[in-house]
Amino acid sequence: MILILDFGSQYTQLIARRVREAHVYCEIHPYNIPLERVRQLQPEGIILSGGPASVYEADAPLPDARILQLPVPFLGICYGMGVLHQLAGGVVAQAERREFGAAELVIEENTDLFAGFPLGGTTRVWMSHGDKMESLPAGWQVLARSANSPIAACRDRSGRFFGLQFHPEVVHTERGAEILRNFLFRVCRCEPTWTMEGFVEREIQRIRERVGARRVVCGLSGGVDSAVVALLVHRAIGERLTCVCVDNGLLRHGEAEKVAAVFSGLGLHLRCVDASAQFLRNLAGIEDPEQKRRIIGHTFIEVFEREAAAFPDVAFLAQGTLYPDVIESVSFKGPSATIKSHHNVGGLPERMHLELLEPLRELFKDEVRVLGRLLGLPPEIIGRHPFPGPGLAIRIIGAVDAERLRILRAADAIVEQEIRAAGLYDRVWQAFAVLLPVRSVGVMGDARTYEQVIAIRAVESVDGMTADWAQLPYALLGRMANRIVNEVRGVNRVVYDISSKPPATIEWE
Repeated sequence: MILILDFGSQYTQLIARRVREAHVYCEIHPYNIPLERVRQLQPEGIILSGGPASVYEADAPLPDARILQLPVPFLGICYGMGVLHQLAGGVVAQAERREFGAAELVIEENTDLFAGFPLGGTTRVWMSHGDKMESLPAGWQVLARSANSPIAACRDRSGRFFGLQFHPEVVHTERGAEILRNFLFRVCRCEPTWTMEGFVEREIQRIRERVGARRVVCGLSGGVDSAVVALLVHRAIGERLTCVCVDNGLLRHGEAEKVAAVFSGLGLHLRCVDASAQFLRNLAGIEDPEQKRRIIGHTFIEVFEREAAAFPDVAFLAQGTLYPDVIESVSFKGPSATIKSHHNVGGLPERMHLELLEPLRELFKDEVRVLGRLLGLPPEIIGRHPFPGPGLAIRIIGAVDAERLRILRAADAIVEQEIRAAGLYDRVWQAFAVLLPVRSVGVMGDARTYEQVIAIRAVESVDGMTADWAQLPYALLGRMANRIVNEVRGVNRVVYDISSKPPATIEWE
């Protein structure tokens, strides 16, 4: 396995994705992981991520220097390069000119990381730094440079320590995946043995060992995440799994009925519960998005625990928590900033009678879809657009009530219908409607109106960690807007969100 030390970079999870895409298992741990824990993990190589700090700052995050004595290769990326550089005796300083965005990298040494690259050739890379390596540590050599970074890549003479000033993990670096594969296979001598088939076997065994003879209850929303969890747990423990579909009143049009219809034929024990009144009562008057998420998380647990009471030996709640949920909710791996709490991560009560079972916690969405295909999940579930656990509550900006849910649910159904009719459903990552907390003046039937505003959000992405707004055809946007204004009572204006992630998130709350 490869150990990734997190120094707070927004791209740390992308490093893990690239390593896994090469079929090498990896884990992300905080930069200050104890040395003994590193020894237990027995990594074949260690990657130091980027980060927002500078290594010469007084409070800069630094690892236990003894980790560098372990007889494995190290690769430092951006801030991680500065860490290796400085600890080896090199000088890191603030650059006269910061470098953000594309740069041309000139290859000066085409062994190791740059095997297969033409000597003296150039390749496009992505820079994001304000520091520079002023001098090399003794016994180190330059591998590549850019116009602004004379030491853009380097290594020590032993070939155990490597540094990259740029980010090979982002798609903007043309041959970044190739550079990382060179590190994995040429330097670390890893074997490409980590596959979804292997994950299924290992995870089923882990679930059996942890659950034992007890029962598990699983919240089944109909989305790909919870569906994959349900099938995986069912493979492990069979009839000792009970799936509960909770209609929280925050679902899309016809959602609960679709879930019951699809999963009735998969051999799962499914119970449907209408708890919409309880959720809406608990959410009454709440406008803060973090508070909404916490309330929804707490209410889910109340419902699940009430349902689980029918089975005295139920001890676990299985959830479809994914790695992006964890990264955005809880800053538990290094100093990365908490962006927002997900209802099934930061929104859970501190005291809960059921233990959490989260077999997908370290996977990305595209990995989960591969897993779903292996488990025999129907294509209509695998290809569904992601839907947030808190449902429409976080697509209503402000307080949630039955009337605002009616408006949003109707508008959202139109967006999905038109996206499907245009043949674009499988080409965009998500497309949905958002109800804004403003009213606007309009004219309908020669009369003045003062009604609600709907925003349409459509994005293209691979894993949900970064996203670009989808450039939908104007004619399609026009049809959606026309239908929403004419068919949804209470709406007189429609706008289109053209924000990317970052700086925005995909959901508005």
